[in-house]
Amino acid sequence: MPTFQEIQNDKDIKKTIKTTFDIDLFIDGNWGYSKEQATIIKAIQNDMPISQLEHMIITMRAHIEMNLTQKKELRYGAINASELSREAHKIDGYLYDKVTYEVTAIKENLFNQFIHEYKEGYEKEGFDLSEHFKRRKEATLTREVIHYFEVSSIK
Repeated sequence: MPTFQEIQNDKDIKKTIKTTFDIDLFIDGNWGYSKEQATIIKAIQNDMPISQLEHMIITMRAHIEMNLTQKKELRYGAINASELSREAHKIDGYLYDKVTYEVTAIKENLFNQFIHEYKEGYEKEGFDLSEHFKRRKEATLTREVIHYFEVSSIK
């Protein structure tokens, strides 16, 4: 399995997210690789459930790690994150969510080939839809990652 580099702390996660994804979030801290590098959630907009905001942040982290910082031939696409488990911790008066996610992705160039094949073959005689999705599944990389969120301000 390929390894992906942790995003280096650029001292302004909020600015990085705004610049890269054009989203304003009330967060601070780091990219959540450990409790010491937790993403600090200061507030939530529009009554969004906390799990939805956390999912948005891990998805952005995965896109940066697996696509935006990779050479073209090493980039992944079709990146999805699914929550597997969560734990709440109180340490030194701070509240943390430790969330484990399954992150799946397919090499970007291969994914584009699958999309082209699907568009060209769907509903045509001889196109084996089951075989197509079997090959996509076999081409999918699955990672398990942990993200720490400091949530004292919102709980």
